[in-house]
Amino acid sequence: MTGPNSVRCVCFDWGGVLLRICRSFAEGVRAAGLELRPGADAPEMAAKRHELAHQFQIGGLQREEFLAAISSAMHHAYTPQEFEKIHDAWLIEEYPGVSGLIDDLHARPGVETAMLSNTNELHWARRFPAAGKPHFPTAGRLKHRHASHVLGLAKPDRAIYRAFEREAGFAAGEILFFDDLEENVAAARSCGWKSERIDHAGDTAAQMRTHLRSYGVL
Repeated sequence: MTGPNSVRCVCFDWGGVLLRICRSFAEGVRAAGLELRPGADAPEMAAKRHELAHQFQIGGLQREEFLAAISSAMHHAYTPQEFEKIHDAWLIEEYPGVSGLIDDLHARPGVETAMLSNTNELHWARRFPAAGKPHFPTAGRLKHRHASHVLGLAKPDRAIYRAFEREAGFAAGEILFFDDLEENVAAARSCGWKSERIDHAGDTAAQMRTHLRSYGVL
């Protein structure tokens, strides 16, 4: 990882890197203050949720379509309104130290910050204040912000990394990317990006500071 500093863009995933999120449907249900209803966490239901969530993440479904479809796919175990509540509760809190890390990066000349996230329109809107909902401001402070549902692509598809390069204006070798999923890190590396996996269960800001020092960015 050592060598001349060629990093011009430090790019972050959102959930699991900057933002603590629920990691299972059962956790999301509990966070929403609901009970896990019979059959809701069965493997076939999980597969249906995964496919619909993917379509939502790449913009194939709009908000109301997604909520209605996932309620129907689960045989109305939860209403669309309850699914929206679960969806909101999925985003928990920003990790300690990430805001200060962004401050330090913004103070570095020649280095810009960015985000590349598999997300959806409901979660993406939470970068901004919303009545009655927690606000997660760090994402909104990054200079280049790119989301799967806007690009119509999702990690680990190599095409989304190329789309980011075009939109943000950086060459592959100029980007250092942090993600909590190994398949996304591997895909980024296969595109020529510098990329490191972050353990979502640990101190994410401290992990990233260690990597940034090794690359000569901080």
